[in-house]
Amino acid sequence: MTEALNELGALIELKRPDCVISYAVENDELTVNVAPSSLVGLIEFLKTDRNCRFTTLIDVTAVDYPSREKRFDMVYHLLSMYQNHRIRLRVMVREDEMVPSIVPVYPAANWFEREVYDMYGILFSGHPDLRRILTDYGFRGHPLRKDFPTTGYTEVRYDEVEKRVVYEPVKLVQEYRQFDFMSPWEGAEYILPGDDKADGAKG
Repeated sequence: MTEALNELGALIELKRPDCVISYAVENDELTVNVAPSSLVGLIEFLKTDRNCRFTTLIDVTAVDYPSREKRFDMVYHLLSMYQNHRIRLRVMVREDEMVPSIVPVYPAANWFEREVYDMYGILFSGHPDLRRILTDYGFRGHPLRKDFPTTGYTEVRYDEVEKRVVYEPVKLVQEYRQFDFMSPWEGAEYILPGDDKADGAKG
């Protein structure tokens, strides 16, 4: 498998040297590094070239590296059922950089790219309908960024007096910051079913 993937990586690099920055095979997985400006061209090539035929888009996601100048990795997973190969494309982008949408090549990328925008805040140029898909209207921030607080910025609750859903700033109580690493079964003030029998057996 590794040999076949190395051959595939070399073939792609040979045919599209203008797109491929580098490639590597690790753990029987081929990863090709691509510049943002070359992404759509390489995607079209991988889909239509008879030696590749990656006709199935499996996933589009991102990874956040806050300390890096190019903060995000855009990651694309493609499948060729004809050649029985999978490939991962990785595009490194800055926080203020736009990534070209691949929706014209793979219409299935539409909601994937919307999810990446919603969760990471990465913008896609040429996307037909780039808006949030998982969070609510007016949501602040992007939850999968490493600097997003675990509690979020707002909390949502139903107000019995106003008879509607209200949004309020998170009020972090002090108890939230105190971590008790004791097992939930220790110190319990109730007897679990069967414990009384064990005590009786000891007597």
